[in-house]
Amino acid sequence: MKSVAIIGAGITGLTTAFSLKRNGIPATVYEATGRAGGVIQSVRRDGFLAESGPNTLLATAPEISQLIRDLNLEARRQNTNPDAEARFVVRGKRPVAMPSSQLGIFTSELLSMGAKFALLREPFLPPRRDGREESVADFVSRRLNREFLDRLVDALVAGIYAGDPHKLSVQHALPRLAQLETKYGSLIKGQIRGARERKKTGQVAKDRAPKLSFDDGLQVLPDTLASQVDVKFNMPVTRLAKSGDTWRVTTPAGQAEHAAVVYCGTAYRLAELPIATDKPVDVSLFSEIRYAPVASVVLGFRREDVAHSCQGFGMLIPKIEGFKILGTIFTSALFPSRAPTGHILLSSYVGGERYPELAGLAIDDLVKVTCDDLTALLGVKGRPVFVHTALYPRAIPQYNLGYGKFKDRMNEIESNAPSLFFAGHFRDGVSLGDSIVSGFNVAARLKNFLS
Repeated sequence: MKSVAIIGAGITGLTTAFSLKRNGIPATVYEATGRAGGVIQSVRRDGFLAESGPNTLLATAPEISQLIRDLNLEARRQNTNPDAEARFVVRGKRPVAMPSSQLGIFTSELLSMGAKFALLREPFLPPRRDGREESVADFVSRRLNREFLDRLVDALVAGIYAGDPHKLSVQHALPRLAQLETKYGSLIKGQIRGARERKKTGQVAKDRAPKLSFDDGLQVLPDTLASQVDVKFNMPVTRLAKSGDTWRVTTPAGQAEHAAVVYCGTAYRLAELPIATDKPVDVSLFSEIRYAPVASVVLGFRREDVAHSCQGFGMLIPKIEGFKILGTIFTSALFPSRAPTGHILLSSYVGGERYPELAGLAIDDLVKVTCDDLTALLGVKGRPVFVHTALYPRAIPQYNLGYGKFKDRMNEIESNAPSLFFAGHFRDGVSLGDSIVSGFNVAARLKNFLS
């Protein structure tokens, strides 16, 4: 059997290859760089363990926990500290704890009485049935009110997409939110009834899903996957050509033949990839997918130099509060061995669609911007004793209004070239968990195709 070619050794490509291997289907992963994992990168230095990209993995689907078991990583898995579940949203220039229950929102100081009344009114509002695409901002303002948007949803969108709620499509960026109205007529009714349905399928809501990492950081997962599949590093794919039932994959090392191809890289690299088949394959459209620039700024401080307890998951910051950072994760509170005794580690994010120009600042300027905000918000004083930064000029694809045309084009290409598949963050969701599930799903599609 000819093997499957997988382009990209990010978490989706590696998961796809691993799933295919367990089903007896050989696969070769072509990776343009010298390492696996994409934006997942853990750095241990001076007693600190910093993540350059995502900090946690949400076990929202049963496939994720099963993958960890199949890789024999249970002993290295770390769940978040149960005492660090609190999440904060900044209001009035200070972090305010989010309520731990749905009813708690009515006693929380995060929202005014007007916003709380809007929440009570929501189940009685008529649902929109015209099928028109809406921005996240318009959807939330219509179903709730502007304060919900400015105080909570804007902060949430910054944490997930580093995006702009006025540009993001609710149908594509937050599809479960849109589906609640479509299916149940109300967000609140849908939350209640949807919880019962998720229980039957084994799915877990993201706000309730277990959050995890590993003893040496998230990098453990792609490294372990890469050790069990065939990965060719420093091997960019420069051309794809189909002849009959065979794909010829061109790399600097020459050509190789494969029965099918799965593209798991970025949308902007896909737009540059020549693809030749019997029918024209135009991938230039994917150059229009917007990626938000994000800088990760991980800082370590002496415990006595931070006034806030930082006992929780972290804090999100709505734009209306006027700070430069998008949010901060209290990394050392979540997992053991993230900081030396007597120290604290904070992971902040700068840039996004809110302030894209800030993501490209020099390191010293990035650290200053971050420290200034942390001083105001958490009472940080003095200089950090540990600094680790990472810049991603094109970090997160934005599922903006009109994103459906990109998904339609992918479906069209897959229909015209049935042995070519797409998977990953610009197809099936931007979270780490979404990318893993995308790998399993495309592997299942491949198995059906090849059989």
